[in-house]
Amino acid sequence: MPEPDVVLYSTSACHLCEQAERLLMPWVERGLQVAVDDIADSDALFERYGERIPVLRREDSGAELDWPFDAAGLASFLSAQAGPAD
Repeated sequence: MPEPDVVLYSTSACHLCEQAERLLMPWVERGLQVAVDDIADSDALFERYGERIPVLRREDSGAELDWPFDAAGLASFLSAQAGPAD
């Protein structure tokens, strides 16, 4: 299985997370590799992202995009050149 390009931090029964997944679908259809990580499975992830989900994290730079984001913001985030992690 290929390494993910991005990780979507989310949890079940989260309508905002479902909206973020729908925004990602056109990118997935064009080959973007997305891993979905449920923060309920990890105390550390829950503490870090519990108030912020959904959060999208680029694996190349570590940059994170917090909700709310729209299609244009997502495109900008995914198209940006990788730089150092914050």
